[in-house]
Order: sequence, then structure tokens, then C-alpha cells
Amino acid sequence: MSIWFDQTLTLEKMKALGKGTMGEYIGIEWVQLGDNFLQAKMPVDHRTQQPYGLLHGGASCVLAETLGSVASALVVDHTKFYCVGLEINANHIRSAKEGYVTGTCTPLHTGNSTHVWDIKIYDEKEKLICVSRLTVAVLPRKN
Repeated sequence: MSIWFDQTLTLEKMKALGKGTMGEYIGIEWVQLGDNFLQAKMPVDHRTQQPYGLLHGGASCVLAETLGSVASALVVDHTKFYCVGLEINANHIRSAKEGYVTGTCTPLHTGNSTHVWDIKIYDEKEKLICVSRLTVAVLPRKN
């Protein structure tokens, strides 16, 4: 059984998420949806590099926060709750200069009021680029 609220969720349904957002602007694409993980990739190009031609640490944080925030949103009942980021941290292990990086998001905690996500970002050679943790608040909707 999956952790997702909508048990019929597919990657195809997820493609509509993020239209007109920063994620779309920098080229984040959904790659895989597992029973307890979410995966997306991001290009290392002019949109995501810093002046030295390396992957910008902030771009890694955008990928991590996108993964964790969307994962939280997919765990809850949208008619009753919405999710917002509380805290993100990232350890930049090594850099990337080209190609794609892929982030995989797994839950560390999915409680009633907070979620904590572990996000690991790898390059195309499966070298670890960044390790991030995102804490998300789960807030009740005021109907």
C-alpha cells in the first residue's frame, strides 16, 4: 500500500503539477512515483548554474523543496489540509557541471501536523551531489 492519499495517483496525473512555477522554469520533471518515494530530475544548465558553471546550491534546494512539498501535498486530503515548508537544510557534497541531477524523496516522518522528508540528489554517474532534509507544516483548511 502506498503512502499517497490518492491511491490512483500516477506520474501522468502529476505532470500538471507545477505549471507556471519555479519548478517549471528551471526544468524540473517528474521521473518516478513509488509506494513511498517520489523522484524528479533537473537539468544542470544556464538556469541552474552559478557563475563558475557549477550547479547552484540554491537550485539543489529548489529541487529538494519541490520534491518534499509535493510529496507532503500528495499524502494529505486536500479538502481538509494544505502543506507549507517550515525548514530546509542541505549539505552540498559535490557539484555537477552538465547533464541532469535526480532527486529522490522519502519520508522520515508523516505526522498529523508535520512531515519530514529526506531528499538525496545524484548526478548521472550516480554520485551523491546533495543531501537535504525538509520539514513541512500540515495546516487545516478554514472552510
